[in-house]
Amino acid sequence: MSADKPHIRVENLTMAYGDFVIQRNLNFTIQRGDIFTIMGGSGCGKSTLMKIMIGLKTPATGEVFYNGEPFWSGSAERRERYKRRFGTLFQAGALWSSMTLAENVSVALDQYTELSESEIRDIALYKLSLVGLAGFEDYYPSEISGGMRKRAGLARAMALDPEILFFDEPSAGLDPINAKLLDDLILELRDTLETTVVVVNHELPSIFATSNNSVFLDAETKTQLATGDPKRLRDHDPHHTVRNFLARGTIDAEAKTL
Repeated sequence: MSADKPHIRVENLTMAYGDFVIQRNLNFTIQRGDIFTIMGGSGCGKSTLMKIMIGLKTPATGEVFYNGEPFWSGSAERRERYKRRFGTLFQAGALWSSMTLAENVSVALDQYTELSESEIRDIALYKLSLVGLAGFEDYYPSEISGGMRKRAGLARAMALDPEILFFDEPSAGLDPINAKLLDDLILELRDTLETTVVVVNHELPSIFATSNNSVFLDAETKTQLATGDPKRLRDHDPHHTVRNFLARGTIDAEAKTL
């Protein structure tokens, strides 16, 4: 699913809170249709990187390009236009508890389109059906399971037919069966809707099942150590830290037994 130019390019990016640098000199590309994983150990800045990519946090230096156009050095108006091309699923689903699932999905449609109430309702029901929630449109978040809330959050993220979906730890808090169902759904949506997907993830089964591209952030060196297909990085990356992370620490464990 390659294109003449990357769908997303991160160039010389440094992330910081005041004088405290989290990551520096990040450089990677994401092709249209990739499922791209931001991975690394705890505290390395995975969620902060996603916040910068979706416009919630300003980078200290560097730039994010979408379809070759700069995101942060452009006007605030252009950033807002780009944000409407994004769909975001936050870690806890972030559904409005006082709204039904259909009403949650309808929020962006009501805010950013001039569709009628019945047209918005029809689209909301369609998006819920895509994630396997047909018949649950009038349920409230408290009335459904955690896995169903994640899927409802995904339906809401897809409300405006985004070019790019951003997921922050989509499998967090899910049992293995529901986690696999969500992985399968992400793959299906990528294949049927040709959407580029960017995922913050530390769940290795999910990473290997879905991702074809990635960046590995290292908390100790405060920069990226690798980028590319996670399976290739696990088997062939020159950095021990990367291979050991992707092998569940078995490389270090084996070394201790020798």
